[in-house]
This record gives sequence, structure tokens and C-alpha cells, in this order.
Amino acid sequence: MSGTPTLRLGRELLAAAGINGVEGILNGTTNFILTRMEAGASYPAALAEAQSLGYAEADPTGDVEGIDAAGKVVILANLLLGADIGMADVDRQGITHLTSADIAAAQAAGERWKLIGSLQVGPAGITASVRPTRLPLANPLAGVGGATNAILFHTKLLGDVTLIGPGAGRMETGYAVLEDLLAIYK
Repeated sequence: MSGTPTLRLGRELLAAAGINGVEGILNGTTNFILTRMEAGASYPAALAEAQSLGYAEADPTGDVEGIDAAGKVVILANLLLGADIGMADVDRQGITHLTSADIAAAQAAGERWKLIGSLQVGPAGITASVRPTRLPLANPLAGVGGATNAILFHTKLLGDVTLIGPGAGRMETGYAVLEDLLAIYK
């Protein structure tokens, strides 16, 4: 998640709080596209803008079909919740089917579309998903716009803890690589 230090927060700082669920905007590219669509752009125009700004690849399939976010869900499940899941265990749907009418309907209802990666811990184990979700504007994730990531940790002791940070871009990704190298060195 580029410049959003999710794993350190979850593994080190919230470990004693008892994480029992996670949901978030795990892909800044799709969040940018949905933000632009809410401002009136069509899906193709929003995608083209994301590509021109360096947020989306020439082949954006990994982002817009939720594959990138699903990979992050797998990492979060395995590292933070002690799961043993893979990509096939994530119920995944991307944003390519969303239309301007879908965006307008959510706005009329006081809601906003976000591509949400989710991990729910229940009696039967962990349920993992990535799907476009209509969030009420009061949800802390609903107010996160542009090429930004956000993650909401549900904990036993602290309640909900939200982290918001940079999610897409050259500088942000470069920073993430540098931080990984420093962590390996330490």
C-alpha cells in the first residue's frame, strides 16, 4: 500500500489489541478512478486519466479487477490474522462493471462506492473478499478520495483504528521499496 505503513501498524502496534477483522481501500488506482467517476467522469475517461498520471499500468487489469487488492488481502490475512489462505480463497470482484448510473444512485442515497478488501473472523474461520461496496458517507472509508489508501482495523481492545495514506504513484511506491529495504537491513 505504498506510503501507508499497514503491516507495521498491524503486526507491531496493534498486536496486543487483538485484531479480529480488517477492511479497507487497498488499491489507490481504483480509488482514484471511483473518485473521478463521482465527479462526473466516465469509467474510460477516469481510467485514462489514472494511466496518464502514472497510477494505472498500461494493462490495468490487476487493479481494476481487484487482483492487486486481493493479493493484499491474502498478505494481511496470513501476516496479521495467522491464516493460511491464497488468492483462490478471496471472493473477488472488480470495478469494471460500475456505471455512471451506479455512481449517481449511490450519491442520491448518501453513499459512495469504494473497492473494499475485507477480512472477517468468524466461528468458521476467516472470510476474505474484495468487492465494490456502497458505503454510507459516515463510514470513515467513504471520505477517502483520490489515489489514497485506507485501512480500518477492527480490534477487541481499542475498537476501530483507521489508517489513511498514499496509495498510488511513483514517489509513493519508491518510498515503499526503500522502507522495505531498510526493514530487511535492520
